[in-house]
Amino acid sequence: MPIEIVCKIKFAEEDAKPKEKEAGDEQSLLGAAQGAAAPRDLATFASTSTLHGLGRACGPGPHGLRRTLWALALLTSLAAFLYQAAGLARGYLTRPHLVAMDPAAPAPVAGFPAVTLCNINRFRHSALSDADIFHLANLTGLPPKDRDGHRAAGLRYPEPDMVDILNRTGHQLADMLKSCNFSGHHCSASNFSVVYTRYGKCYTFNADPRSSLPSRAGGMGSGLEIMLDIQQEEYLPIWRETNETSFEAGIRVQIHSQEEPPYIHQLGFGVSPGFQTFVSCQEQRLTYLPQPWGNCRAESELREPELQGYSAYSVSACRLRCEKEAVLQRCHCRMVHMPGNETICPPNIYIECADHTLGPCCLPFPTSPSASSCLCPLFSSLSWLLPSQSLPGGFFLGVEP
Repeated sequence: MPIEIVCKIKFAEEDAKPKEKEAGDEQSLLGAAQGAAAPRDLATFASTSTLHGLGRACGPGPHGLRRTLWALALLTSLAAFLYQAAGLARGYLTRPHLVAMDPAAPAPVAGFPAVTLCNINRFRHSALSDADIFHLANLTGLPPKDRDGHRAAGLRYPEPDMVDILNRTGHQLADMLKSCNFSGHHCSASNFSVVYTRYGKCYTFNADPRSSLPSRAGGMGSGLEIMLDIQQEEYLPIWRETNETSFEAGIRVQIHSQEEPPYIHQLGFGVSPGFQTFVSCQEQRLTYLPQPWGNCRAESELREPELQGYSAYSVSACRLRCEKEAVLQRCHCRMVHMPGNETICPPNIYIECADHTLGPCCLPFPTSPSASSCLCPLFSSLSWLLPSQSLPGGFFLGVEP
């Protein structure tokens, strides 16, 4: 016969109270620990902080001179930290860069540069006709005479042509060139090209970039050696110096690349007569960072500026373009050395308008409201020809690569 046994256990209320009390004590201990971890005021936080000086300045204790000095030291240190942090942040936002130059880097083989020569005297005295003297009276600084003093009665002079006057009355290289050698080979006036500058009719050796002469080696025997007669007996009798005439005598020289037009009145150097002048030239290739690290344009933007009359962009070509635009706007014509197909200024406009326009024009920063500015951008890759000369004495000009 099966037997069923049932057991019932009953706890009294007094037995449950100790367990509830134990749980409450545990919660109070956790709350006390959390309260101790979070300070209730600045003094408590400062006294427990590891920041040096904060406990001395803001911790519990009486307020006195010592606490004030600690507070000033803390605030000064904090201000210096914030100032340095702000400076570092500003410097970082400007995208700083380091300049690294490696003189041992291989460079492409450089050809011989172009050499431009100008006689400082623009007009040969013996080549001037009566009409030329009449039209160039103010331009050359010759003594002023009345109209009949320059021509026969009833004779009408044709309108002056500055290109014809400069080409006809300028010094001819065939007469000036007495000797010419390049890398041991004979050269002549036919190896020079005619170019017009502020000095009138000039001549450029190795001007064609399509057939540039190579530079095989450095030194005196590998460059251009020429002997020139400046024909000083043909110099004009200068009564006063003008923008087109000078009291000086000699040759003006500029060494430049074939893609760059001569800007000889600003970038050239003088060679005195009666001296043997040695000129050494060093090509320097520079690569700059484009924007935003600098103000140069990237190589991809090299073809953007198109200068009328020039096959390639250069700072000299840009300056000549600015000068032409200024003269064209004010005088309604252009000077002979400026590119373009506009009308050539007659001699009287040269002295009355064009020369006065070129004085204040084309400055990077205009000095007056009437002066125009000329901003010619630089590119990230540039080549500079740095000539240096010496004058030991003699009668010829030698140009070394």
